[in-house]
Amino acid sequence: MKKEYFAHPSAIIDEGATIGKGTKIWHFCHILRNTIIGSNCVLGQNVMAGPDVSIGNNCRIQNNVSVYKGVTLEDDVFCGPSCVFTNVINPRAFISRKEGFKTTLVKKGATIGANSTIICGIVIGRYAFVGAGAMVRRNVPDYGLVIGVPAKHSGWICKCGVTLRFDGKRARCACGNEYEMESNGIRAAREE
Repeated sequence: MKKEYFAHPSAIIDEGATIGKGTKIWHFCHILRNTIIGSNCVLGQNVMAGPDVSIGNNCRIQNNVSVYKGVTLEDDVFCGPSCVFTNVINPRAFISRKEGFKTTLVKKGATIGANSTIICGIVIGRYAFVGAGAMVRRNVPDYGLVIGVPAKHSGWICKCGVTLRFDGKRARCACGNEYEMESNGIRAAREE
């Protein structure tokens, strides 16, 4: 059966991995068993995913990223170069903590900037934006913009990636999307 994805000859794909149509896996990647990668993804050089990881459709994972067991990336997620995911809160080389892996969910359309660190056990909301070099240890709301070490909420961002400016409780992006401020965050009032 002809595979419907591209894998560079230096990539290693373990038995039991599932890879969607149109996905490209570049140099020195390793896809471990029972990992599911959606359609039309791009995994840059030296990406490791798995085991038992789920990566949605249209994701872009840049060079030198490891997506460990316990991490789920929904559709359209961007992981910048050398960003870091963790799956154990208190690792020790001499103590196995595999039964204590914490889950991390990165929701649809979120961006994780280059060299940022995502501490396990959190949710990064839909279309949220984690600035380069941030260290995220708390949940990030939908459309939330976080920066710094530790990461702090710095504003709101449109689905298109532009920082939103609110006039009272409403914001309209140049792309035409509109948002409303609510007590626990923002919501899309009109979005394409």
